[in-house]
Amino acid sequence: MIMASGSQPRYHRIVLKLSGEALAGSNGFGIIPEQVDSICRQIAEVQEAGLQVALIIGGGNIFRGLGASRAGMDRNTADAMGMLATLINSLAIRDRLEVLGRPVRVMSAVRIDSFAEAFVPRRAVHHLEKGRVVIIAGGTGHPFFSTDTAAALYACELKAEVILKATKVDGVYTDDPEKNDGAEMLRELSYDEVIRGRLGVMDLTAVTLACENDIPIIVFNMRTAGNLGKAVMGEMIGTIVSG
Repeated sequence: MIMASGSQPRYHRIVLKLSGEALAGSNGFGIIPEQVDSICRQIAEVQEAGLQVALIIGGGNIFRGLGASRAGMDRNTADAMGMLATLINSLAIRDRLEVLGRPVRVMSAVRIDSFAEAFVPRRAVHHLEKGRVVIIAGGTGHPFFSTDTAAALYACELKAEVILKATKVDGVYTDDPEKNDGAEMLRELSYDEVIRGRLGVMDLTAVTLACENDIPIIVFNMRTAGNLGKAVMGEMIGTIVSG
């Protein structure tokens, strides 16, 4: 366990935002079981330590609605397909968490009763308080809104204390660290700095929602084993965006 004996997590209820690509590994497409296992082990570890975890995952490893609409597909149709992709990813995460012995519920902003419960905030809070991981599929349930915005919206509705944005880099940089070796990581940013600079931490609607409801955002690299646990313990990893 990453939680030392007697130590207490800094947060009690968190929203974890994952990109769909987090399940795809270096392929950038599909679902790689080893990637799912690595993610789920970190979630199981912090949930077992007593944290309430709500998870929102994108669908970009299967289908990108925005990209399809730019290629000529109707945006409503493209985003509906993207919402279904998030459900596929959510079921994959649920399956692995159950194998690891963790109680979990998949809820969906889009009614698809054969596979997921309808998302109702009070019901989701009930699941969290009962010690279940809650995975929310379907984005916001509406086209034109990203899963980043969904994560911020649900953080507000569930009264989460923090949004943890898992990425493939260590935090927010002054430039793309994969292209510029001289890029420096920024440890702390204000909401205004992110919005004015369009820094791409999350989309602007998501950051604005977090700002208006005073919910900090931590951007960190979840591909490094143990980083989720460090983040919830309040260790200085990644970049924190706050007031």
